[in-house]
Amino acid sequence: MIEYIKGELTELTPALATVEAAGVGYGLNISLNTFSAIQGKKEVKLYVHEAIREDAYVLFGFVNKKEREMFELLITVNGVGANTARMMLSGMSISELCNAISTGNARLIQGIKGIGKMTAQRIIVDLRDKIVALGIADEIPVGGQMIAPVNNQVKDEAVSALTMLGFAPAPTQKVVLQILQEQPDLPVEQVVKLALKQIK
Repeated sequence: MIEYIKGELTELTPALATVEAAGVGYGLNISLNTFSAIQGKKEVKLYVHEAIREDAYVLFGFVNKKEREMFELLITVNGVGANTARMMLSGMSISELCNAISTGNARLIQGIKGIGKMTAQRIIVDLRDKIVALGIADEIPVGGQMIAPVNNQVKDEAVSALTMLGFAPAPTQKVVLQILQEQPDLPVEQVVKLALKQIK
């Protein structure tokens, strides 16, 4: 499995980046978000999603792990393929997409080419809880108010500690995020203690 490719950016179009690493040129399908982020750079590091099909071996490249996580969540939804997911990440930023999913704004999602009403609703139903659980939606509005960004180091350490204690990562992450959004200055041990009382 390829985690990321780091090397010289030799060719770039809004849909494809060619990165040369150790003498091999890798063609990576990218979103417009990634295109904007790496434009003008000589050296890049792109996180990879490999799509292995009977007739093709396709690489998708992402400027950060969050974009890749969002892409991988989108393709789990019935009716959303890799190209549609890439189109979605080109048409909206991750925070806009998370916002649309968390607030149930199907019309906004339908504004993306290739997304019909049923698919937009399916994306909202399937992913609303997952984007929060995975921490992708760190800064989405709740009840019209912006949530303050949480301390990711504290969040990751707390989730890691609770996972080692035997709790499932998804519900753990959700509880830890909630605690940190309410009390952003708590140290890791306090977050873990509070989470232990709340995790079902």
